[in-house]
Amino acid sequence: MRSQESGDRSKEPEAGERQEGLFCRFSLWAVPLFFRLVSFVLFSTCRVKQREHEHFTRLAGAGLPFIVSFWHYGVIYIVYQARKIPYVAMVSASKDGEYVSRILQSKGFATVRGSRNKGAIGALKALMKEMAQGKTAVLVADGSQGPARKAQAGTILLASKTGAPILPVGWAADRYKSFRSWDRTSIPLPFSRVVIWFGEPISVPRELHSVELEEYRLKLEQALNDLYEKSWGEFGRKEH
Repeated sequence: MRSQESGDRSKEPEAGERQEGLFCRFSLWAVPLFFRLVSFVLFSTCRVKQREHEHFTRLAGAGLPFIVSFWHYGVIYIVYQARKIPYVAMVSASKDGEYVSRILQSKGFATVRGSRNKGAIGALKALMKEMAQGKTAVLVADGSQGPARKAQAGTILLASKTGAPILPVGWAADRYKSFRSWDRTSIPLPFSRVVIWFGEPISVPRELHSVELEEYRLKLEQALNDLYEKSWGEFGRKEH
């Protein structure tokens, strides 16, 4: 009997584990709220100009899903600027990815996450299911780990499988803050001037061969870098 009781006690969480669990649950609730408040305070005073916005309005007005693609450095501001249409975003399966997922959900996004076993392939399949229900996908072209401003194949694969066009997007600001990350993630400062560029949508054929996949990957990379140069060039910069 004593051995059974001892075994039951050993399964009970320690006090430190309970506290850690409570903190985790609290932070998962608090971080999205904090992000929404801080992003509103930081960005709501910015003066924004949109270039070639008709590319976006034409795709959104068609009522069919498309794929919004941009470089990772601009993810925070683009999430803030997201329009109220049904978006779905791919999020890392890591523990930190849960915070990102909660932030996106607080902005009205649906999220999909790759399992540890299936990884990005599983997430792409989940994105395809969401897009089949009419949602527009949001994909960071250079991925979650880079290299920066080098397009990965995932966006092209998703476009080829779904038939959805890709909308390249870029932005820049005259006053901004960059962080010490691999992509130098940036945000505009309050009262700054911001420009958002929308590129010509890219249509990708179905069932691409490897040579064609690389061709369209380079086409997306070039389109995004062109928008990057146009955006920062408006403020006399070559890069952020």
